[in-house]
Amino acid sequence: MIACNIKHLLQEIPQNVTLVAVSKFQPVSLILEAYSAGLVVFGESRSQEMIRKIPLLPQDIQWHFIGHLQTNKVKEVVGRAAMIQSADSVRLLHAIQREASRKGIIQDVLLQVRIAREETKYGFMPSELPGVCSLHLANTRICGLMGMATLTEDKEQVRNEFRMLRRLFETLRSGPDVDSSAFCHCSMGMSGDYQIAVEEGSTMVRIGSAIFPPRPQKP
Repeated sequence: MIACNIKHLLQEIPQNVTLVAVSKFQPVSLILEAYSAGLVVFGESRSQEMIRKIPLLPQDIQWHFIGHLQTNKVKEVVGRAAMIQSADSVRLLHAIQREASRKGIIQDVLLQVRIAREETKYGFMPSELPGVCSLHLANTRICGLMGMATLTEDKEQVRNEFRMLRRLFETLRSGPDVDSSAFCHCSMGMSGDYQIAVEEGSTMVRIGSAIFPPRPQKP
């Protein structure tokens, strides 16, 4: 089933869009099945779960951290995740920078932007982005933006939110404060709305339930 789901998704998603398989709460056996079907980028939202899985799976897997990252968990994630998609505050960016500097590496991140109308979403307000992009972070490479649309049946609202994120991405990319060669990812779209996100210019979609069978939520 997983292989069929992946085949269907890859037929729908353009080749220039990265498919991130959201593997949180999934067992190693099913992640390996998805890997065998051709996926190499997997998303985790809990640091301890990611740390546990990494040594049990092929070493060419690229792990993306996609959940809310607390500053006290930064040490566990920096250097293990190829990309942190959820850099949502200046405080967190500075914590990532300190740990990346300590480890002597460059950590790739995406700036999470609050585009939804839901108060539960984390992220920078659009007006904050120019200032954030101008921060001096020698060991932290800002590679683009990430956003989550409102959970709603109103597809036009979802489309407008994705469109706004893409416009923000384009504006920042053409500005003086980012390295345009590195600032190339606009991560938006999940299982329920990835088609709209791709139509609006997503370069990276995060898909879980359209790939894997349902799993019970862990506390």
